[in-house]
Amino acid sequence: MTDIEIAQGNEMEHIKNIASKLNIQEDNLEMYGKYKAKLPISLINEDEVAKNNLILVTALTPTPAGEGKTTVSIGLTEGLNKIGKQATVVLREPSLGPVFGIKGGAAGGGYSQVVPMEDINLHFTGDFSAIEKANNLLSALIDNNIQSRTRSLGIDPRTIAWKRVMDMNDRALRDITIGLGGTANGIPRQDGFNITPASEVMAILCMSKDFNDLKERLGSIYVGLTMDRKPIYARDLNAENAMAILLKDAINPNLVQTLEGNPAIIHGGPFANIAQGTNTILATKMGLSLSEYVVTEAGFGADLGAEKFLDIKCVSGGLKPKAVVLVATIRALRHHGGAAKDQYNEANVSRVETGFSNLEKHIENMKKFGLNPVVAINAFPADSAEEVQLIQEKCEALGVKAIVSEGFAKGGEGTKELATEVVKVIESGQNNFKQLYDWNAPVKEKIETIAREIYGAVGVDYSKKALLDLKKIENLGFSEFPICMAKTQKSFSDNDKLLARPEGFRVTVREFEFAAGAEFLIPILGNMMRMPGLPAVPASEGMSIDNNGKISGLS
Repeated sequence: MTDIEIAQGNEMEHIKNIASKLNIQEDNLEMYGKYKAKLPISLINEDEVAKNNLILVTALTPTPAGEGKTTVSIGLTEGLNKIGKQATVVLREPSLGPVFGIKGGAAGGGYSQVVPMEDINLHFTGDFSAIEKANNLLSALIDNNIQSRTRSLGIDPRTIAWKRVMDMNDRALRDITIGLGGTANGIPRQDGFNITPASEVMAILCMSKDFNDLKERLGSIYVGLTMDRKPIYARDLNAENAMAILLKDAINPNLVQTLEGNPAIIHGGPFANIAQGTNTILATKMGLSLSEYVVTEAGFGADLGAEKFLDIKCVSGGLKPKAVVLVATIRALRHHGGAAKDQYNEANVSRVETGFSNLEKHIENMKKFGLNPVVAINAFPADSAEEVQLIQEKCEALGVKAIVSEGFAKGGEGTKELATEVVKVIESGQNNFKQLYDWNAPVKEKIETIAREIYGAVGVDYSKKALLDLKKIENLGFSEFPICMAKTQKSFSDNDKLLARPEGFRVTVREFEFAAGAEFLIPILGNMMRMPGLPAVPASEGMSIDNNGKISGLS
């Protein structure tokens, strides 16, 4: 059966029953129908957060289709509950862009899914809409101020760094001209749209510690410069309270369930190649407040999502992961070993052996954070016993266990061995998380550390624009922010053609962006897309809905 057929065939429990498994009273739920609810952030208990066990799921450098981190995260949660542990999965919310584009949804797959799958992949509880509206309110206030003759801040339209957003892949909106049609319609200027997960409002929601922190961060959003080169922030436009009002419900994490009736918290959804790529600090802390074990994931490969999760989110939120699961697929190892796309499902031990260098580098990287990972081989039907054995032997030589994860086909039954090994690692107490770099180090030193230690680069080059941007960052007093690299997810390098474990390469910082509210710097390596386009045949073309509202073709 397809993912959606499996999900639709599942008999869900009422959300109040799922909440009761976390000892949440029904009065504390803000229910969105029978199967979704919001949880008030007042339920977060910092003592429980410190006591309970956080497990990060990350991956090797993925193929375009992804390697199933969400599926493994959900499956591992089912497996932990199967072996008698109280576990909750905490995930990001899907973006409509990938859902209707090429990648599909983000609710897991097979028998390791969160449900109601259709709702989660579509409008869910309206969080993305609220983020979009808060972002675009600031855009409207900016252009209104430029138009004003009595209350103008003197904003130079040429310096405005803030863009509008929409949660859809629409390349035609990347670069646009607004304010045409006469003086009543505003001042003409260049503008553009980003996709909603790329909005700094999304990043801020995910970094905020409480509602007051959210407001303060919204007020710190950098807008641009005045004509006499003075910085303008959202607080100068008195925008933060109105923006926060739009986010008053969105700040509360969402509770749903897995196919096996275990709790799942889903909240926030920044991309990992251009932002921090992980759910909200509040959602993770909510899970840790209510569960003995929390399984969460970070986007794309460990060089992006895991590095940002560990160096930005964990340091900012005071989180300490006790275990890391590195998801690998044999098809991805074939890919890194030179297989063409039409050869991904052809068994080839030689290609897997060559491609293993990619996984080996990710294992080494996790150890630099004081975390010895467990490798989860996410099983596919075309995997051969010889390929699996090769991976397990090579991992064993590195001091790492590699375990086949069959959560897609078998749910929790297929991940009990993985769950047992993860618990064993946690209970051994040998993992001791440490950040890779000091936030107070010079900006170039922080970038160099990530490039050399995580990517394996021999050095970092900077364009003239990047050097000018860096000087601006220093003048604005943002040098002590952590680094949120914007880089292709297809390679350790900034060249997506360099597969496996490239060596002897340099990376180039083309320019900098910065998120003054989210509080991180964004060195941009290569040409990064903040508004994706649709493929030649969008996934939307294969979807349908019948007269009873039953959806098909959604994945």
